Amino acid sequence: MGLNQIAFDDLARLPAIQNYETSYRKVTGMTLKIVPPGESSKRQNLGEFENPFCSLITRTAAGCEACLESERRAQRSAGKKRIAQQISCFAGLTDIVVPVLVDGRHVATLMSGQVFRRPPTERDFQMVMKMLQAGADADWEQKTRKAYFETPVITPDRFEAMVHLLNVFAQYLADYANRHAISASADEPKPVAHAKQFVLAHAEEPITLAQVVRHVNVDRFYFCRLFKKATNMTLTEYVARVRVEKAKTLLSNPSLRISEIVFAAGFGSIPQFNSVFKRIAGMPATEYRESLRSQMPQ
Repeated sequence: MGLNQIAFDDLARLPAIQNYETSYRKVTGMTLKIVPPGESSKRQNLGEFENPFCSLITRTAAGCEACLESERRAQRSAGKKRIAQQISCFAGLTDIVVPVLVDGRHVATLMSGQVFRRPPTERDFQMVMKMLQAGADADWEQKTRKAYFETPVITPDRFEAMVHLLNVFAQYLADYANRHAISASADEPKPVAHAKQFVLAHAEEPITLAQVVRHVNVDRFYFCRLFKKATNMTLTEYVARVRVEKAKTLLSNPSLRISEIVFAAGFGSIPQFNSVFKRIAGMPATEYRESLRSQMPQ
């Protein structure tokens, strides 16, 4: 599967998604959902563990519209700035949105939050009720009041930790997409699968198109068309991606110098490595290594 075929549905089906959502909720007490990139046409329901207050206010037309606008603003900001965003909704709750970026493309968004950053007041609640009063009844208001004041208030340190966990998971999903794009698949044409296997086995060596064509034993021009159609990459681009993934693995070893990693991953020079790594990974190798260190327990 080619890299530009790695889409939201491919990530959403990962078993790791559900496992991480569950673990994240147990650790932070907050819900987490992965949603498609771009602005939603309707409000995203964060599932059975969504903040009860948010569920209640969206039963009113005004509340649903206001929540949808907050979500759109958050998703728009995440897609434009390409980093984690914190958005305060009309009711004073904070949402967190973290984009999942693959090859510079925004392929998914992690949504969490629905928390207070400071204790709410009675005045705050009355302002929300004034906005949402139409169509509300006494029973609804009582439930909403209870849910409002039971909404978690998150300290700055805890909030920062939540954002960090989401960033770590977004990076994991991006790395998965890149690994998935370079892996050989049984449903690919045999020449393509065999070419991928050859490159994966010899990535640290010089690799030419002529070598690969001889290995798969097909016509050069036929192979180029077939490989491009199956992967949406040229062979040169595929080789570069394989080497970047190898470099990422090596970067996790703090005892290895960048210069050692460059040649161990199959790159011909440090400038070439720097250019290719940044283009594919979206950040310099030194920054990627630092992000790995920040994910390790202190």
